Amino acid sequence: MEVHADRVAVMGAHGPLLAATSLRVGSGGLAVVAGEPNDGHTAFGLALTGRISPSAGSVSPDAATLRAHAVLVDSPAVTAPEPNLRTADVVAEELALAGARPRRAAVARVLETHGLSPDARFETVPAAARVALLTGLAAARPGVALLVLDTPDRHSGDPGDWWPTALAQAEAGRAVVVLCGTAAAHRLPLTPARLGESDQPAPLETLPLENLT
Repeated sequence: MEVHADRVAVMGAHGPLLAATSLRVGSGGLAVVAGEPNDGHTAFGLALTGRISPSAGSVSPDAATLRAHAVLVDSPAVTAPEPNLRTADVVAEELALAGARPRRAAVARVLETHGLSPDARFETVPAAARVALLTGLAAARPGVALLVLDTPDRHSGDPGDWWPTALAQAEAGRAVVVLCGTAAAHRLPLTPARLGESDQPAPLETLPLENLT
């Protein structure tokens, strides 16, 4: 699956939320899109996953296809779990979204895999475990081909807490976009794209060319 955002801009009720931004990423590709606070990370993520229509520019494939095959992961005030929920309840809800019956045994297996307590409040989950958990559960949804991680650096300024998860998902064949701050992006082993720009560097390709679709 290849996703192409062509000079996408988003206007809000009180002014611009996102200046014109372009990006192209395909299966096995990992793109990092950096910006300062209020540059429009979440607005771009919503557009990339077909959740909002751009005020200008375009995203392909169409919104219906994106909604069926893309997930916006841990987006503040959009898809991020409520902080006071039990971790077990968060896992159960995510399993249900993936089409699995959230049986107690299934929830327990997921929690054990990530070394998490079922009764811990979700806001206490360490950053690396949080990103790995939510991203892995999002990837388990049927037909998911694009994962957009919304500002994982708000949980930890150390890219080591979220970069390996993003890289592993791209290596598994999915298209992956990480939206983050500029300081975090400059610590990564690639040249980041930028919010508000159209001339962007190519994403990191993690699969051989013949395996990309």
